[in-house]
Amino acid sequence: MKLGEGVEAAIHCAATLASVDGNSTMPGAALAECFGLSPSYLVKHLNQLTAARILESVPGPAGGYRLARAAEQITLLHIVLAVEGREPAFRCGEIRQRGPVKIDASAYVKPCGINAAMLKAERAYRAALAEVKLSDIVADYAAEGDPRSFAASCAFVERHQRPQKSTSSKQI
Repeated sequence: MKLGEGVEAAIHCAATLASVDGNSTMPGAALAECFGLSPSYLVKHLNQLTAARILESVPGPAGGYRLARAAEQITLLHIVLAVEGREPAFRCGEIRQRGPVKIDASAYVKPCGINAAMLKAERAYRAALAEVKLSDIVADYAAEGDPRSFAASCAFVERHQRPQKSTSSKQI
């Protein structure tokens, strides 16, 4: 299974946004800069995360993005599904029923064993992603990451976050 680069970008951006103060935001351009990505490429994924209610987009000159709910309520599965879609990675086309040896469809009453195995693997993969919260990723990075990298990330967030005058806060 191969996930698109957008999944990596989306997870990193969500983890970065988990570090902003209170209801502050961070502009999409700053997130793109942080990870060396094209702003136009990244905004597509930020919009997917916003549509999935993982992020909140705040308009205006002091706007940007922030988490729409607490990092403890966001799993890696939420992010992957927002970017890649809900469809299984493997989609059986029933090719066993095509070609020169094609026989009557009544010979295929049992589900395709290949499809069953692939869907079983998909369920296990999704269950594993559902167990990992965004807050776990952030906490592990803070505890186990190289202190230089962690300090640089914190400094970047501090420089680019935009405090909001609104009193609304993340949903809990």
